[in-house]
Amino acid sequence: MGWPRLASDERRRADLRACHAILARGSKSFVAASRLLPKRLRDHTAALYAFCRVADDAVDLVGPGGDSSAIARLDERLRCVYAGQPQEDPVDRALCDVVFACGIPRELPGALIEGFAWDAERRRYQSEDDLAAYCARVAATVGAMMVLLFGERSPALLARACDLGLAMQLTNICRDVGEDARAGRIYLPLAWLSEAGISPDDLVASPRNSPALAQVVKRVLAWADTCYHRADLGMTLYPYDCRIGVRSARLIYAEIGTIIAKNGYDSVSRRAYTSKPRKLWLLAQALPVLLWREKSPPLPAHPAVEFLIAACAKGG
Repeated sequence: MGWPRLASDERRRADLRACHAILARGSKSFVAASRLLPKRLRDHTAALYAFCRVADDAVDLVGPGGDSSAIARLDERLRCVYAGQPQEDPVDRALCDVVFACGIPRELPGALIEGFAWDAERRRYQSEDDLAAYCARVAATVGAMMVLLFGERSPALLARACDLGLAMQLTNICRDVGEDARAGRIYLPLAWLSEAGISPDDLVASPRNSPALAQVVKRVLAWADTCYHRADLGMTLYPYDCRIGVRSARLIYAEIGTIIAKNGYDSVSRRAYTSKPRKLWLLAQALPVLLWREKSPPLPAHPAVEFLIAACAKGG
């Protein structure tokens, strides 16, 4: 990597204000959990989130068969960041500071953009392994980068953080079945839909809930629960002052799955959301993580995320 050109303190503060504004407009669940991270990490977290958000939004603007140059532009922005010459954008400048300060290897945000490219081409996923590869790129990458922001590089912690990313993305997929189908996207494993007698093309043409579709959603949520439980095994590996924030994010996202279940696994005609009082209650439920003392058992990383952990092992 090159070394970033120097920016004035005033410019850096302005860039970070822009990133925090993007964070404030973004995921309410992520915002709630990020506020529980130590102050020393909030600027870096906002910068990382802002880049992920603007990149995702840029790809969302690409319709079926649309202008795929959005991905090329993101790749170029990332190239400039790692050359130490970010484009004239507050998010790019802030990200540049983060990747050099925290030693984030280019493979991680590069994999994230690759996952966004799969979104742009409306890729579908035949098997569980195929879907895991997608989730690794669009979500486990963020978990791994957060670990580096925390100042850690332990392969064991990276593996558990990636598990949490997988779980969160699977939860998102289950929440957005109807919304995605109406946008021409299918993320549920095609093999599982076929076993349930569901045609993906019919689901896109006329999204509607059914007992068969509900069973597929239930199956994906069960997979997500397995990943959440694996992620729990690494909670004591995080820096002490980061544990409440991570645990809160885990509980808030998992609650979405609980609500989907209460809705009869109907994610087509109903939208699962967590109320503010419920989030506050879940934040309180995260507090006991400060008392956890169990050591993480030697559990291997999910095969889909091994390349991310290997990239981190090489350094920034």
